[in-house]
Amino acid sequence: MVTTFSDTGSTRPARAVPRLFCLVSGADQLALLPALALAGVDGFQVREKGGSTRDLVGLTRHVIGAVRPHGAAVVVNDRLDVALAVGADGVHLGQDDLPVAAAHAMAPNLLVGATCRDRGDCRKAVAEGASYAGFGPLFATTSKDGLPDPLGPQALTGAAGLLPLIGIGGVDAAGAKEARDAGAHGVAVIGAIWRQPDPLSAAEELVRAVA
Repeated sequence: MVTTFSDTGSTRPARAVPRLFCLVSGADQLALLPALALAGVDGFQVREKGGSTRDLVGLTRHVIGAVRPHGAAVVVNDRLDVALAVGADGVHLGQDDLPVAAAHAMAPNLLVGATCRDRGDCRKAVAEGASYAGFGPLFATTSKDGLPDPLGPQALTGAAGLLPLIGIGGVDAAGAKEARDAGAHGVAVIGAIWRQPDPLSAAEELVRAVA
């Protein structure tokens, strides 16, 4: 069995964590989702800050229907209740959301992503049962307000080895390659796909970068 290792010497079964997460909102070009999955985007994170819970449920069901037939996983940002209600593959939790340990206890078979910024955060996430860590911001980004200064891809090296690290924050194809070289399992992107003139070609380039 493939395993992941912590710096305490313990092992646990590896989970199928995607290499490339594409964050999705209702404002994005949802008709492209099947093609993105076919191009090799193996993870989609539904992140909708506006609208109702009912809207989020509908959007997540749409994303699942569009990409799961092509082998991609779907996680929901912040909302474990929605992930469970629609049968998503996991949930990604911020530092002010439901504690990772609580989510893991309630849904031990789901992917549970933690938000981490250093090795100490990663160690805590491992102890609480996280499947992977969203690590960043790596680079400057305008996709989310109130973020700390960019960590740079070199910060991944010091945090690697505890659990799969997903680099996030201003990542493009070149940054994805830097992140992988520095120890990341993969990356998560928004603008590197959705803000490009040809989102599908951009996705294909990212898939090659994280291979």
